Amino acid sequence: MTNVSRIADKTAGPVSGPAALSLNSPMLGAWLGVLPFILFALLFLVVPTLSLVASAFVDGSGNFTLQNIADLWTDQVRSAFEISIKVSAASAFFGAVIGLAMALAIIRGKLPGAIRSTVMTFSGVASNFAGLPLAFAFIATVGRLGLVTVILKTVFGFDIYKSGFNLLSFTGLTLTYLYFQIPLMILIIAPAIDGLRKEWSEAAATLGASRLQFWLHIGFPILWPNLLGTLSLLFANAFGAIATAYALTGSSLNIVPILLYAQIRGDVLHNPGLGAALALGMIVITAFANVIYIVVRTRAERWLK
Repeated sequence: MTNVSRIADKTAGPVSGPAALSLNSPMLGAWLGVLPFILFALLFLVVPTLSLVASAFVDGSGNFTLQNIADLWTDQVRSAFEISIKVSAASAFFGAVIGLAMALAIIRGKLPGAIRSTVMTFSGVASNFAGLPLAFAFIATVGRLGLVTVILKTVFGFDIYKSGFNLLSFTGLTLTYLYFQIPLMILIIAPAIDGLRKEWSEAAATLGASRLQFWLHIGFPILWPNLLGTLSLLFANAFGAIATAYALTGSSLNIVPILLYAQIRGDVLHNPGLGAALALGMIVITAFANVIYIVVRTRAERWLK
């Protein structure tokens, strides 16, 4: 009887596999809840990406070719990638430095709590403010007839454009990107700064370490993985931006998103195959930057735990 009961208990054990999914309503509800996201990712991310990759290896007649990939090494395309990488790297670096300083000031500094909530709220809005409105805002502010330009020229006698500044240039585009790069840096690095326990700084002070020594030997080494990951994310964020760059500079600045737009919109530069190859190159670069961010961020979270 004992053996029979054991066999019966094993037979009546938990059901696994598809049967468990059909009988376990909470699990089924969870899958139904995530189903819209899966469909959205397939329809608007996976399928278009696969189609884009396939188009990069097809000529105008529908035949397989490597010419589109070879055209990525022409002088114009290579220069566009170089400028895009420089703009993305510059905006990511300065955005990370300034954003880190602001985040440290509002979180670790002795500022009123209302300032932190205000800065974090503004950062959530500004990090998503891009495209034509952002370009117009900068043109109206520091354009040739912008408010700040006119005030500096009439009140202080300083013409920023005669001194070499140009909004429709590498410097101007980098400055414009900083508007959404700095708030994004604040939003991402704030949880990591919150993870720095006060006990660590108190223990360092008890042992005679100054604030500078604490940050050099404890604070920044702990934040370094998060900083590196955030730099990668900021780089990818700037590298794929097109609306702001096109609305601000038009075709005067040769960067990859604008060159890609010129290849697919149907003008004299119309070449869908080259446009797909350009998009494939952007996907590879941004994917590499995002992989760095994910890997480094995962390791940083383990350390902070």
